Amino acid sequence: MSLSFELLASDNQARRGRIHTSRGSIETPVFMPVGTRGAVIHLDQRDYKELDIEVVLGNTYHLMLRPGAQIIEDLGGLHSFASWDGHMLTDSGGFQVMSLNDNVKIDDDGVTFTSIYDGSKVRFTPEDAVSTQEKLGADIQMALDVCPPLPSSQDTIVKAMERTHDWASRAKSAHRRADQALFGIVQGGIDPELRTKSAKYMTSLDFPGYGIGGLSVGESHKEMMPALNAATVEIPENKPRYLMGVGDPARIVDAIGSGVDMFDCVLPTRLARHGTVLTSRGKLNLRNAKHARDDEPLDPVNPMSNSFSRAYLRHLIQVKEPTAARIATMHNLWFLLDLVKRARRAIEDGTYESFRLETLESWV
Repeated sequence: MSLSFELLASDNQARRGRIHTSRGSIETPVFMPVGTRGAVIHLDQRDYKELDIEVVLGNTYHLMLRPGAQIIEDLGGLHSFASWDGHMLTDSGGFQVMSLNDNVKIDDDGVTFTSIYDGSKVRFTPEDAVSTQEKLGADIQMALDVCPPLPSSQDTIVKAMERTHDWASRAKSAHRRADQALFGIVQGGIDPELRTKSAKYMTSLDFPGYGIGGLSVGESHKEMMPALNAATVEIPENKPRYLMGVGDPARIVDAIGSGVDMFDCVLPTRLARHGTVLTSRGKLNLRNAKHARDDEPLDPVNPMSNSFSRAYLRHLIQVKEPTAARIATMHNLWFLLDLVKRARRAIEDGTYESFRLETLESWV
């Protein structure tokens, strides 16, 4: 097996662990910035090292269409292609297939969709998702799943879950790379009973790790947590649990409290591009006119940006200077990476609940 999980400490359900891979180790809980097309927007690999990023996410949907999985494989795989020797994870592309195409067709064998780049028709099966990600060469790949939108009927959610189960079994049979771990994905909407059923089925396939998909897609925080709890309690203690697409600080600390180990989201980079930064006192919208003469730093505890005033960054945003998005992106990613580091320390110290409540004071 190319991946294993070591539990180092726990505080109730919150876990402090370490993932071991053929490349090295990953400290958990971990936040993984999203590099959709092979790079985190506005940053490069030197920034990854400065931020102490452990894992970068790549998007299979975009990379297989541009520049193409075969080109990336011919150039040595994603690590060589992107000049990044840290860990990488690729998603299956399933979420993008569903969300970026109005006329996607799903059947029991796979999906057919239209490329957003050139309008060509693409056929994609669970086996294709595996072979494509093997060419991309990330350390962790995800099985193709069906992520139904919210709201969806119960029949739609059940059908999506059943197809996800079938596709996971096919993906495991197709997987060949010994140096790359394949994770299955738990589905089931916000129904705790379906989440329990899906988690039990997925764990019966004995993947080295498990994604929890189809949450944070429009449901409330109150709706998300029972479904999440139902999934995490079924996943074995010695396997990492990855809550996909979650980057809100409140959801992160609550999910860690439920036993989640891994997170990814475009939220910090997307907010940065639109002039919003994450701080120890909540969100800060720098487009607000009140910051025009504000000489306070974005957040005094953040070394990536505490030498810049709010007035200065607001000015850069107003005149559409690209430097603004870069500064804000570095700031936001440092905030979330620091948040999970502090969560690790709190779990080790047995003070996680007080850490969680303190974080929620600024983020609920």
